[in-house]
Amino acid sequence: MSDLPPPSDQPPAGAPNGQPQGPLVVNLQYVKDLSFEVPGAPEIYTSLREQPRIDVALDVQARALQEGGNMFEVTLQIRCDAKTSDGTTAFIAELAYAGLFTVNVQPDVLEPVLLVECPRLLFPFARNILSDVTRDGGFMPVALTPIDFVALWQSRRQQQGGAPQGSMLS
Repeated sequence: MSDLPPPSDQPPAGAPNGQPQGPLVVNLQYVKDLSFEVPGAPEIYTSLREQPRIDVALDVQARALQEGGNMFEVTLQIRCDAKTSDGTTAFIAELAYAGLFTVNVQPDVLEPVLLVECPRLLFPFARNILSDVTRDGGFMPVALTPIDFVALWQSRRQQQGGAPQGSMLS
C-alpha cells in the first residue's frame, strides 16, 4: 500500500503539457562545483610507484526552493583525497552534483525521499564524473563503490539524536 493520495484525472498545477506528475520527478541534474588538484605535479607522476590510498567523504544536502513548495535541490557532495604510502597528496577531487526534484509525497516520508531516493538517482552520474576527472588528471579512474543511502541517512539521524522529520533539510 502507498501513503500517496490516489491519482487524479486532473494534472497537478505546473505539470508540463498537462501531464500528471509522479511522486518524484527529476527536473534537472547538474555539476554545481567541481575541483581537481594535483598539488605535487609534475613530480608526483614520476615518483608514484603504487596506487595511492583514496579516502572518500560523502554528504547529502537538501533544501526547498520555496517555502512550502514541492521543488527541492538535492546536492551530493563527494571528496576524494588520494595519498601515497609516505603521506604525500597525489590528488584531491571534490564534486558537488545536484538535482532539482519535484516531490509529491506525504510530509512524513519527505525526508527519506530527499536524502535517500534523490541521491540514489544522482549517484551513478556523480560516480561517472569522478571517474572521468581522475582519469583525465593522469591517475587510475576512481570507481566509487555503490553507496547505501539508507544506512547513511540512518547514521546521520542517530548522530543528531533522532531529530524530528525534516531537521536535516536546510
